[in-house]
Amino acid sequence: MSEGIEQVAGEGTQEGGGRRSREGRGAAARRASRTGGGPGPSLPYITRKIREYEVLDEDGLQLIEANADLILEEIGIEFREDPEALQLWRDAGADVRGERVHFPKGLCRELLKTAPSQFTWHARNPERSVQIGGKATVFVPVYGPPFVRDLEGVRRYATIEDFRNFVKLAYMAPSMHSSGGTVCEPVDIPVNKRHLDMVYSHLKYSDKPFMGSVTAPERAEDSIAMAKIVFGDEFVENNTVMMNLINANSPMVFDETMVGALKVYARHNQACVVSPFILSGAMSPVTVAGTLTQILAEVLAGASFTQLIRKGAPVLFGTFAASISMQSGAPTFGSPEPSLVSYGAAQLARRLGLPFRTGGSLCGSKVPDAQAAHESANTLNMTLLAGTNFVLHAAGWLEGGLVSSYEKFMIDQDQLGMMQKFAEGIDLSENAQALDAIREVGPGSHYLGCAHTQANFQTAFYRSPLADNNSFEQWEIEGQKRIEERANALCRSWLESYEAPHLDPAIDDALLAFIKERKDSMPDAFT
Repeated sequence: MSEGIEQVAGEGTQEGGGRRSREGRGAAARRASRTGGGPGPSLPYITRKIREYEVLDEDGLQLIEANADLILEEIGIEFREDPEALQLWRDAGADVRGERVHFPKGLCRELLKTAPSQFTWHARNPERSVQIGGKATVFVPVYGPPFVRDLEGVRRYATIEDFRNFVKLAYMAPSMHSSGGTVCEPVDIPVNKRHLDMVYSHLKYSDKPFMGSVTAPERAEDSIAMAKIVFGDEFVENNTVMMNLINANSPMVFDETMVGALKVYARHNQACVVSPFILSGAMSPVTVAGTLTQILAEVLAGASFTQLIRKGAPVLFGTFAASISMQSGAPTFGSPEPSLVSYGAAQLARRLGLPFRTGGSLCGSKVPDAQAAHESANTLNMTLLAGTNFVLHAAGWLEGGLVSSYEKFMIDQDQLGMMQKFAEGIDLSENAQALDAIREVGPGSHYLGCAHTQANFQTAFYRSPLADNNSFEQWEIEGQKRIEERANALCRSWLESYEAPHLDPAIDDALLAFIKERKDSMPDAFT
């Protein structure tokens, strides 16, 4: 474990020692046992029993679809530095001029008819496999930050030890359904070799579904090879065991790195999340309608290309939408306009019959403070209500995606538990109707001691392992801790108690041998 994790902060060790400290520790222990302060059993992926929130009527949807068709036909989308991709588009009937592809109306939609509307994302532990699409929602950790904010409060470059820690935390978090992908960028390993350690960490320290590398086609090939060591060649070729993130280089460009990785994964039947990376005002128009139009055009081009590679290959309609400050140019999160973009994009995805990706727990704050909380809550609530199937950046995101935060991860995973409960909707069973309780209590009394309350109190409400809802006096006795401090202590305790899931030693040896062979085959590169 990395420095700062081995020493676990104790509850109730602040001022006031003696009797008050012991009382604080006892109260904290009792509360942890009631609320699930430690990691609990993994919860299944969410099957939403609530309706999606929709912001566009039929006329609005048709308008945006028609405008996207105009972009595809008149302006076109560039597929850069990939002659194979351009030839495939020519063969499919597109008008290719240089590197720019112009699409006849309806071509992309026709190609997407072979893409599945839902599929299973298989984990090496079959009990952790999840559904992508339909009414399913899957929470996936933060992706991509080069920095971490560690448990000592230091903002620094991420290491492979940080990467392993975040994989472990995602494995232990009950409401996290995947260990993710690039949960942070381990800069202490050469660029051309770190993907091997990253994929291995997902396979070694978690048994939940994971994401593959997309930073170069050969790294995607390595990810496939490692997956085949674990799952077997035939299983990988016929089932989805990895998701991968294919960002459009908005506006209206797919570069050779993303196209190369897409081709590798699609050929092997692995799921591509085709996601325009949008900062409205910089990479798309400043308006919601204009941004939605561009997003749809980019997704149609990128997603349909997967079907030219392999018919039936799974693909997601993705978007990452944020606005920018017109004063500083910095990205902003939790604001109304990106939420409207995501709501509208979700509707467009459903009309295409594709699973949808957006949202998460996004914020621009530098620390896990009130700004981080309200921006993340705004984004996360929208994410669930939009009907999102694949939620990247669900926990740990800080500073506009530059930082993976241990404390923020713990706070976010608590919020994910609340979303899991909310998505269950309203229980209308006989027990939930509670008529016996209402009859027993009658007018003017209370429900605290009635039989129905006694029978249901342990499961009636979501119980946060982090929120403090005690009296001021009890909070004072327990050290006057802010939620960031409680998250810090909880994170330390989780990492100290971590136990790795079983991995067949023969498979582990084969993975390590593959990694050694690949690393020995090339010199270190740091760019």
